[in-house]
Amino acid sequence: MFQIQVLGDSREFRCGENTSLLSAMAKVGINCIPVGCRSGGCGVCKVRVLSGTFTAKVMSRKQVSVAEEANGMALACRIFPKSSMVVEVVEKKLKK
Repeated sequence: MFQIQVLGDSREFRCGENTSLLSAMAKVGINCIPVGCRSGGCGVCKVRVLSGTFTAKVMSRKQVSVAEEANGMALACRIFPKSSMVVEVVEKKLKK
């Protein structure tokens, strides 16, 4: 189990390497990362990984481009920790 910290929120939660960050957060009843479709398509749970390592399942390129992924962006529903992590929520900009 790894410690997950969400920047700007004093609560932390633990997550195993076979559980996505979003699922682990929901299991302990914390809501510090927005929840959307839970399958990598909507982008609501977009985070920037500030420290730590992880593996990732396929994410929609519409939500996380190759360049963004290279700069630490990911969807919390699609990443699985390999170490303790610090992430920050990326506010989804809604089109008007």
